Amino acid sequence: MRISTTIFLTDETISPTRLARELEQRGFAGLYLPEHTHIPVERTTPYPAGGELPPEYGRTLDPFVALGQAAAVTTALGLGTGITLVAQHDPIDLAKQIATLDHLSGGRFTLGVGFGWNVEEAADHGVDWRTRRELTRDRMALMRALWSAQPTAYEGEFGSVRASHAYPKPVQEPRGPVVGPRTLIGGAAGPKLFSHISEYADGWLPIGGRGLTESVPALRSAWAEAGRDPEALQVVPYAVLPSPGKLAHYADLGIEEVVLQLPPAEEADVLRVLDDYAKYV
Repeated sequence: MRISTTIFLTDETISPTRLARELEQRGFAGLYLPEHTHIPVERTTPYPAGGELPPEYGRTLDPFVALGQAAAVTTALGLGTGITLVAQHDPIDLAKQIATLDHLSGGRFTLGVGFGWNVEEAADHGVDWRTRRELTRDRMALMRALWSAQPTAYEGEFGSVRASHAYPKPVQEPRGPVVGPRTLIGGAAGPKLFSHISEYADGWLPIGGRGLTESVPALRSAWAEAGRDPEALQVVPYAVLPSPGKLAHYADLGIEEVVLQLPPAEEADVLRVLDDYAKYV
């Protein structure tokens, strides 16, 4: 099982370059970074985990800039977003960012896609909350057109692009309906999410990894109904606090990668946690 990590990197934590070097030297498989452009002070949306929103949410580094730094000081470490709020981006710009990072890192990028939870943050980006999932789906399709080998036009409900020359291209070859880097979608289990995963992703990024005994078979059924290769589906539990029993359970479900949560802390504290997690690598 590959053991990756995620962390809220901020202006107060360990740096991307220091962390990336330490992860690669210790044999960790990857580094996934979250995204929040800003956190409106006047916010009525509750924090999904309950209680007060932790301060690191409003201090998060841009994941693409931070991952670019991480790519520059490593050679094998996987680099991912957990997650990218696709609806909050211009898709033409985002397609270029993703393809450039994947190209410069030698195909090490994983695009984690999410629909968001913060209504006020999304609203400042002009996102209608009711249609954010369909907007994300539309923007993913537009990006796939730009990543295609030949100039390909796209006309969607929310946006369009002319057939265009758009380089670099993501490194990974198309996989069935999926074009672009390895793509995992985050979100709570359910038919709508599993439909999106089966349509345009390589798999699921379930936060915390709870309830997988019931939900993984349901996802596999939706995947098969969409005509996808059963062996190609990837389920990657995300932001996990590990234990030997938990990781053994994931292995029994056929899971091949787990993303462990690191604290949003200074260098010494993060390295101590890495030392503790090393027994799982």
